[in-house]
Amino acid sequence: MVGKLIFLGLVFINLGLGVHCAAPRRPVDVPFSTNYVPTWASDHIKYINGGRSVDLVLDRNTGTGFQSKNSYQFGHFSMRMKLVGGDSAGVVTAFYLSSNNAEHDEIDFEFLGNRTGQPYILQTNVFTGGQGNREQRIYLWFDPTKGFHSYSVLWNMYCIVFFVDDVPIRIFKNSKDLGLRFPFNQPMKLYSSLWNADDWATRGGLEKTDWSKAPFIASYTSFHVDGCMASTSQEVQVCNTVGKRWWDQKAFQDLDAEQYRRLRWVRQKYTVYNYCYDKARYPTVPIECAKYRDI
Repeated sequence: MVGKLIFLGLVFINLGLGVHCAAPRRPVDVPFSTNYVPTWASDHIKYINGGRSVDLVLDRNTGTGFQSKNSYQFGHFSMRMKLVGGDSAGVVTAFYLSSNNAEHDEIDFEFLGNRTGQPYILQTNVFTGGQGNREQRIYLWFDPTKGFHSYSVLWNMYCIVFFVDDVPIRIFKNSKDLGLRFPFNQPMKLYSSLWNADDWATRGGLEKTDWSKAPFIASYTSFHVDGCMASTSQEVQVCNTVGKRWWDQKAFQDLDAEQYRRLRWVRQKYTVYNYCYDKARYPTVPIECAKYRDI
């Protein structure tokens, strides 16, 4: 049942036709321009094979980024990425969803570069109502600079699940019964960016970007967008109608036993930081961590 949350009933949205939910038998690879546009420094985005893939370029002058054309309320979103190789200390590559307002919701993948020979750190975070500080960090079980790997988010009313190559590395559950806000009423766009963050990214800012190694390049392909488009309050209400879409079904409201086994494997072998266990920052265990030991 591995990858069940990813592939069962996967929906491809044809943005050009305005179709919200259709269900092909398998995921469909689409070009960058189907779902995304450059956000800044568009001259630092290089299109390959007619836009089936793109490279983001960071140099001394600037990084770059892109965003989805539309906003979404729930769904499944994925990207295949190959990260900056060699000495990448100080460099951050990100793939995330954000509502982009003052009390924003956000679901983050952030890939923190490192010195040559040292592993990347993948940091995930969840913001609700503008409040984040829910970082978890893992090492990956492969070299993410040697080839493309899939990074995806499943987001529904019940949970947010982060996947790496269909392996769940984190689940954040809806804890509204505890008084904890959950991202459910603010549509989000998808974003990705490559930028210099050597003030914090590598060993807390101790390792600085070596610009003699520039340009730094992160590569992307397989631009899947699979969600409920929500640009108006009326569309948000429609998207919040539980039970209408595949990701609302019972099979996707939690992980299954095999997926929990894989999540424990990640926890035991590759997790290097979990805010739930940071007693210096949180002398009192966060309420969601106390209830859900698996998050």
